[in-house]
Amino acid sequence: MSSFRMIAQTQFGLEEVLRNELLKLGARDIERHNRAVSFFGDLGFLYKANLCIRTAIRILVPIDAFAMRSAEDLYRGIHRIPWEEFITPQDTFAIRSTLNTPHLDHSQYATQKAKDAIVDRFRERFGQRPSVDADAPTLRIQIHIHGDQCQVALDSSGTSLHERGYRTETGPAPINEVLAAGMVALSGWDPRKPLVDPMCGSGTIAIEAGLYACNIPPGLFRKGFGFQQWNDYDEDLYGTIHDALLKRISEERPVIVAGERSEAIFEMARQNVARAQLEDTVAVRHTPFEELEPPPGTGTLIINPPYGERMDHRGAEAEAEVEAIQALYKMIGDTLKKRWAGWQAWVITSNLEAAKHIKLTPKPRIQLFNGALDCRFMKYDLYEGSRRLTPRPSPTA
Repeated sequence: MSSFRMIAQTQFGLEEVLRNELLKLGARDIERHNRAVSFFGDLGFLYKANLCIRTAIRILVPIDAFAMRSAEDLYRGIHRIPWEEFITPQDTFAIRSTLNTPHLDHSQYATQKAKDAIVDRFRERFGQRPSVDADAPTLRIQIHIHGDQCQVALDSSGTSLHERGYRTETGPAPINEVLAAGMVALSGWDPRKPLVDPMCGSGTIAIEAGLYACNIPPGLFRKGFGFQQWNDYDEDLYGTIHDALLKRISEERPVIVAGERSEAIFEMARQNVARAQLEDTVAVRHTPFEELEPPPGTGTLIINPPYGERMDHRGAEAEAEVEAIQALYKMIGDTLKKRWAGWQAWVITSNLEAAKHIKLTPKPRIQLFNGALDCRFMKYDLYEGSRRLTPRPSPTA
């Protein structure tokens, strides 16, 4: 089976995590880029990457690249690609364009020109054309224009890979599944020790930790992938890979605890855990952080507290909310110091001013983005007792 180049897209700050995932899975000729990692593999590896990679948003297959300085250059470059090798006039397609170029102003215009080029090519050759379907197309096409270069790729994933399929209900400001999986990896959590998310919301961090520890492919719960609509889709090969991955799921169960103060959101988390088939792995507790009982031993906490990003009608944070957020972060720090000695805590937030009220020194502080919010993922080592060395006794005369 021939090998070809692929590109796995990810979020800022997770490139190295993604690179390590691909390396472990068996990818070749891996190169790290900004928010992406390129690699080589065969058709079976394309299927396996979509099923298994936890920190990829989508897996692209580049098919062409050309120089362009105008909308007409874009049209000609797209028009010459043999699209009839990928779809028929009876199929559907969708295009997503991203721009970083002085030659075009709007991504929608680029998408329209590319659509016209594809449609015109089919009309010229077959007298009929494929339709556009933005929701469930046969083929998803991604166009990226940077400077004078246009890159064209096929999206093998379909919908974003963060849409695992287990999370149908969420609380306010839910964290992305890809980001949650990346945070678990960045924390260095050892599944032989407990992991606790004391402000779990809809349970995403705890669920991603459970999937990782049990070696459950994150794509297992999806309804499907883009490549399953392609004309070269090998159903038997996909079935063989899918079944082999099921056999590698671990029977060992780590200790994972998810705590949530709100009864309604606790119920959402409990249902999401059940959909992920992790009821025997993730214990969801309707308990506020300050009352949550640590599991025996020591382990890792990962906390995604509220950031206090809502604004009042004047465009400034309401004073009452500022005080409430500062009190919340102070409670986090006090609780960590009083109840979680010996553990390692990681906190993600965009509110670095509020984070000062934890009153512990974080190291490192990793830049990540939760949606559009520029965050820091901060590690706090919670030492048992004082770190200070006992003073040496004065030498006797």
